[in-house]
Amino acid sequence: MEQTNEQVSDLFIIGGGINGCGIARDAAGRGLSVTLAEMNDLASATSSASTKLFHGGLRYLEYFEFRLVREALIERETLLRAMPHISWPMRFVLPYHADMRFDSETPTSRLLSTVMPWMKGRRPAWLIRLGLFMYDHLGGRKILPGTASLNLKTASEGRPLQDKFETAYEYSDCWIEDSRLVVLNARDAEARGAEILVRTEVLSAECVDDLWAVTVRNSGSDIRVIKARMLVNAGGPWVGDIIQSKIRVNSREGVRLVRGSHIVTRKLFDHDKCYFFQGEDGRIIFAIPYERDFTLIGTTDQDHPNPSETPVCTEAEQDYLCAFATKYFKSPVTRDDIVWTYSGVRPLYDDGASSATAATRDYTLKVDAQGGAPVLNVFGGKITTYRRLAESALEKVAEYFPDLPGSWTAGVALPGGDFPVDGVQDLVAGLESDYAFLDQAWAKRLVRAYGTEARAILGQVATAEELGEDFGATLTARELEWLMDKEYARTAEDVVWRRNKLGLRLSAEQIARIQDWMDQRSAQAAA
Repeated sequence: MEQTNEQVSDLFIIGGGINGCGIARDAAGRGLSVTLAEMNDLASATSSASTKLFHGGLRYLEYFEFRLVREALIERETLLRAMPHISWPMRFVLPYHADMRFDSETPTSRLLSTVMPWMKGRRPAWLIRLGLFMYDHLGGRKILPGTASLNLKTASEGRPLQDKFETAYEYSDCWIEDSRLVVLNARDAEARGAEILVRTEVLSAECVDDLWAVTVRNSGSDIRVIKARMLVNAGGPWVGDIIQSKIRVNSREGVRLVRGSHIVTRKLFDHDKCYFFQGEDGRIIFAIPYERDFTLIGTTDQDHPNPSETPVCTEAEQDYLCAFATKYFKSPVTRDDIVWTYSGVRPLYDDGASSATAATRDYTLKVDAQGGAPVLNVFGGKITTYRRLAESALEKVAEYFPDLPGSWTAGVALPGGDFPVDGVQDLVAGLESDYAFLDQAWAKRLVRAYGTEARAILGQVATAEELGEDFGATLTARELEWLMDKEYARTAEDVVWRRNKLGLRLSAEQIARIQDWMDQRSAQAAA
């Protein structure tokens, strides 16, 4: 049965990734009425499959993407202040040796090959130092420490590496729990009046009397028509498909889909710093401490033409990442070390670059009003600049909504992030003191996921048993209730691979039990 909503939203946003949820939050905070529809779970595609870094993009300097790098560097510290529970500083170790080479397609490589042909494509040490100097100073760094040099023959960071690496540079970037970032933006948008519809597919959108009539279908097969004054296409990998098959407008803008794959291995080193490795092919990968007991290695760059084809980390990509890391670590990294893989598709703006690696990571926003009511199409973007992308999107939106208030999100905490950047240990200690049954690992997991809201989940309980069924790896019924009621979780996969990464520690039987419990609770609520 089809229903028509007589109310008219100011914005209807297609896509529940970081760009869609970031725009929804910003718009709702400015007083616009917002409806967002995501056909699957929030962050179910690109936004949960990143390398999980807030970073300026050191290698983008070689492509002369100075505006993008500067904006991203500024954003790191802005975002740290707003979400210190799910984002934190990390130090990156960049080992150096004389055979490091450029990607031959970078403007820097072509320039140096012309003026210094004897370098034969190598990255000289002076150029790396220059890049790191720019990286330290482009963004007005205040919280994060600057670059330092390391003697790998004496520093602990050199122990896991092959002996040929004697020198390294150490610089700062930040970690981010990517899928939690999306959910918290959606929650804040909803708290400010937005309607967030998960597992709701947009079937079509057509312009009727200068309004968009958007037909959607939810997981129960109910069909509904929602009217809106403006449409925002933040469909990520499906942005082109939405233009062509859902909105059906003519557009010359294109999207280039690039697959980035990652492997998670057993823990390869004992310290909490990350490695930045440069390959003989000019590419780079990261090796990052992950979930206490693992190492995250990535990423690849491969064209991925079909958005409907589920991205997977292929055997060839696994072999590539293992071989890449093995050229640095003393102990070879093999596929036997891999405990999990994941892959996502980056919807980059098609700038005509000849390779996936060279394609721009900058975002492009295009408004099309040829059909009457306007649509804003969002191409590209980095997770680090999502908030600035949202502000830029609202500048486009403001042309159609006079007297729209100005930007407001800089420095405004996301749910659970209302505490100082250096306050995590105090929160953990407070939980351990007030809830005697928590050990440090459990308390830290809760703080890193929920920040100050961890206490709202735990409530007034005095024992672990009062939190309900224990599903393993410190996940309890009380936390599951929170995830279903507050964070849009509908399946066990939503919980153990996106709201957290406990899937690395839970058995198939335990995950099946979580699903059964969630199904029973949903059925009781519907009765």
